[in-house]
Amino acid sequence: MIERLIRWSANNLAILLIAAALATAVGVYAAFHVPLDAIPNLSDTQVIVYTKYAGQARQVVEDQVTYPLTLWSSGTG
Repeated sequence: MIERLIRWSANNLAILLIAAALATAVGVYAAFHVPLDAIPNLSDTQVIVYTKYAGQARQVVEDQVTYPLTLWSSGTG
């Protein structure tokens, strides 16, 4: 089977070169016409954390509640 394929390929070199050129042209065309959203988003995942601590200043809530909570949830704390 493979010998027949190789023999046919050797005898029909022009057809193979045309097919290879066509495949290359289709690939180049496809590469330039792929939409930009096909590129994966490699940025870090972001989560917004809202915390309420009645009667406390924003900085106190940030330092005592929000920051430790974000460290714990990211696995680094």
